[in-house]
Amino acid sequence: MLDFKAFRKPSLSEAISVIIIILAILGSMMIFVKDVTPHIPIIISITFLLFYGLYRKVSYKDMQDSMTSAVGSSMGAIYLFFFIGILITSLMMSGSIPTLMYYGLDIISAKTFYLSAFIITSIIGVAIGSSLTTVATLGVALIGIAQAFEANLAITAGAIVSGAFFGDKMSPLSDTTSISASIVGIDLFEHIKNMMRTTVPVFLISSIFYYVLSHNIEVSDFESIAVFKNDLLNTGLIHSYTLIPFALLVILAIFKISAVISMIITSIVSICITLVHSSYTASQISGFFYAGFKSDFVSKSIASLIERGGLSSMFFTLSVVILALSLGGLLFSLGIINTILESLSKFLNSIFITTLSVALTAVGVNFIVGEQYLSILLAGRTFKPVYERLNLHPKNLARALEDAGTVINPLVPWSVCGAFISHALGVSVFSYLPFAIFCYGSLIVTILAGATGISVSKK
Repeated sequence: MLDFKAFRKPSLSEAISVIIIILAILGSMMIFVKDVTPHIPIIISITFLLFYGLYRKVSYKDMQDSMTSAVGSSMGAIYLFFFIGILITSLMMSGSIPTLMYYGLDIISAKTFYLSAFIITSIIGVAIGSSLTTVATLGVALIGIAQAFEANLAITAGAIVSGAFFGDKMSPLSDTTSISASIVGIDLFEHIKNMMRTTVPVFLISSIFYYVLSHNIEVSDFESIAVFKNDLLNTGLIHSYTLIPFALLVILAIFKISAVISMIITSIVSICITLVHSSYTASQISGFFYAGFKSDFVSKSIASLIERGGLSSMFFTLSVVILALSLGGLLFSLGIINTILESLSKFLNSIFITTLSVALTAVGVNFIVGEQYLSILLAGRTFKPVYERLNLHPKNLARALEDAGTVINPLVPWSVCGAFISHALGVSVFSYLPFAIFCYGSLIVTILAGATGISVSKK
């Protein structure tokens, strides 16, 4: 998508007007139309751009090819979603996630629950380098524990998202971390070390918030927790050895095995474990992998937590991803984003304005296109010459890309991560957004760093 041909070059005022219309369509429908899915405002936006392109004498075929190329450029992410669906099913039917919920109720205290959720997902996120995998596995288990504690699900989801994206940002195994370092041409570990200067303060502030919020949890009915644990036990899925797949997932990540291959290996091991304590037929297991895990021994009170996964559960997210990427392809082929970025880079002459521009560009791409990789790649390529001209070390740019690109994507309802997370956890983006403290805290701190010059390195 970075090398898309722009079939026209609109004026800056025209490009800004188109962006305002797109944001108005996306934002107003998600905020004011009850229960609208992200698909509808994106399709309306695509329709608007198609008619706009035809009015400006751009052929439909050229626009269609741009949309197709945009989707093709991110097929790796699309394949990842399919294997996440398989992995969730495997971890459910083997008992890995139910067992994690069961023992988690004994280990995690309600008085530190939100803090525990944040720290645990942070550790696992760093270990495996994938925010979405962390959310889909450990996050689902923590939502189950939150329901048993009668904790606020929005705060819980916010803590899970914050921890998962801390891990995604700081892990050497993360795609976004590698891309940020490579796009500006610095060593990966130098990039991670430099990110600590803004990340550690935000991590500590987030931890304090989650610790304080945890004290609002009042478990008045301990009997309900006992009932919840008993319901889990009655599924026949609770066995200590079912935690092996989680350990395997971490070990594979440590040895830098790719995410998809790690998911396949973990899923195979989970299937083997499933056969130890169940008698599912090949036909049943095949059905689980498509439609999600189902069991006659799961009570209604925990069915929404246990009976999930499958390829079909990923279709919602995949369709959002395809539409969002198509929207991005149109914006590039019509020259909208290209014009704005080119115009923006001409007026940068200070550390603060440059840092703010990088942050706003990364955030803007997340909101307009809904794709975190593009927010990093576009802003990185656009502003790298500016940092060189200002004699600023490129590691400052890499850090700003992560602080404003990687961790903002889950806060956008129609984005790749936002759509996936809200669907996986059953909590809307608007509900958990105020409590994803680490995500928007990272953005604020990186802008403050640019304004004060603190932690900004010269060449």
